[in-house]
Amino acid sequence: MQGQSEFPEMDQLLNILQLFPNKLKVELLCEVNSNTNDSYPVHAISLGNASIDKPGVLFVGGVHGVERIGSQVVLSFLASLLNRLDWDTQLQYLLNNCYLGFVPIVNPSGMVMQRRANANGVDLMRNSPSIATDGASFMVGGQRISPHLPWFRGKNGQAMEMENQALVKFAQTNLFPRPFSLVLDCHSGFGHSDRIWFPYANSVSQPIDDLGVVYQLRKAFFSGFPHQNYLFEPQTKHYVCHGDLWDYCYDQSLAYPGTFIPLTLEMGSWRWLKKNPLQLFNSLGLYHPMKPHRVQRVLRRHLILMEFLMDACHSWQSFLNDPQLDLDKKAAIKKWYS
Repeated sequence: MQGQSEFPEMDQLLNILQLFPNKLKVELLCEVNSNTNDSYPVHAISLGNASIDKPGVLFVGGVHGVERIGSQVVLSFLASLLNRLDWDTQLQYLLNNCYLGFVPIVNPSGMVMQRRANANGVDLMRNSPSIATDGASFMVGGQRISPHLPWFRGKNGQAMEMENQALVKFAQTNLFPRPFSLVLDCHSGFGHSDRIWFPYANSVSQPIDDLGVVYQLRKAFFSGFPHQNYLFEPQTKHYVCHGDLWDYCYDQSLAYPGTFIPLTLEMGSWRWLKKNPLQLFNSLGLYHPMKPHRVQRVLRRHLILMEFLMDACHSWQSFLNDPQLDLDKKAAIKKWYS
């Protein structure tokens, strides 16, 4: 195992597991090797009511190894919840009625190697069987030329990478059967603004079946918290890609009667570069705030969003039973797909 200075996110995760053994359930999804053949675990943590008739939220980080801030956001939020559990009766009530899942470090081999892809050179967010029906954006939309180039999808015909198989299986078991479930997958490395993306990433013309629910979530978030700067939009407003894992999971979830909405938080890292151009000379500089005070600011910045998703999960029937649902779907199509 790497030392703390080389893999602080894993150290933080293992420390949380040691400090709160009676407040959470831990599952080892898989173990992966780095280029030095060191083995690293992919852990899933569960809180709250695991009964399958309750709604749930899954918080994910570290799909891309260089995007360490995503893992840090998830770990910071998890630690906050665990430290509040003894005294926060409102949180206790919510957890009696909701399930919370956390997979903070999906790609530990990529993280310890300081690369976007995993140890096999595969970009986990270009690796699912999902195909861009409208044509993928050049290179960034996924390529099969070489694992030595970015956005490698894996070889044609090969199964998904171990990390993806484990994450999909976890979602199938812990989210799909629920009446309502959400995902927030935390990323960085694109744009000046923080964005909340939703499927599909593989089509500019085909909206998801649950677009009306997505639009209602957006309305509720923006009206309840008007003083924030998120852009809420389909990913295809910027690029179209093959192999998006959440496109694949969403399509798989349609075989179940419940509603499954995966969201991606894309933290706008370019503004960090604008404030500190010298961090471009660091291998993580394009994806990470680097300066300690900026890291702390990012860890605070997204608490409102994550708390909102928990509250929305708890109040899920307000969205699915809203008589405006059909009208909201039409409004969403006009806004994003016309």
